[in-house]
Amino acid sequence: MRGIAGAGIFALAWLLQSTGTASAQPAANAGCTASPAAAGTQVWRCDNGITIVAENGARFELKDANRDGHIDSVELSSKALLVEVPKKPGGNPFRVLTPQAIAAVRGTKWAVDVAEAKTSVFVADGRVGVTRRSRGRGVVLGPGEGVDVEATGPLTVKTWGQPRVDALMARLGQ
Repeated sequence: MRGIAGAGIFALAWLLQSTGTASAQPAANAGCTASPAAAGTQVWRCDNGITIVAENGARFELKDANRDGHIDSVELSSKALLVEVPKKPGGNPFRVLTPQAIAAVRGTKWAVDVAEAKTSVFVADGRVGVTRRSRGRGVVLGPGEGVDVEATGPLTVKTWGQPRVDALMARLGQ
């Protein structure tokens, strides 16, 4: 995924769960604090510049794989997240891990939608690399492109319509 760049990272993901409050299991000393926000969402602000907007009822875990005291990925198990990560040169890309897929970037705007046995990834700006959780050959998406990741079958890049994009963003008060 080298060379993936852009202005910031936005990740949106959800599973079919409709009630509850957002709950995160932060990595030890991840440097993030939470506060309530619009439309029943909760905003996590981290000291390394990462901001996560969690849909009401979202369940996710903040990860610090390299144990430097800052989150470097999110493991999402239900509902929606909107993640903004500042562009950083080199190093490992920020990742959103879902049951079906891994979406990784160093800087861009993108959405990840998890529902039942499928993960859909959409890019608003920049480029995003997407592979199956079980690895294998991946795809790189550009602006306006998306891919649906299921357990089998090809990863086919498609253009998403505005209604689909708008519906995704509305869940997070965007």
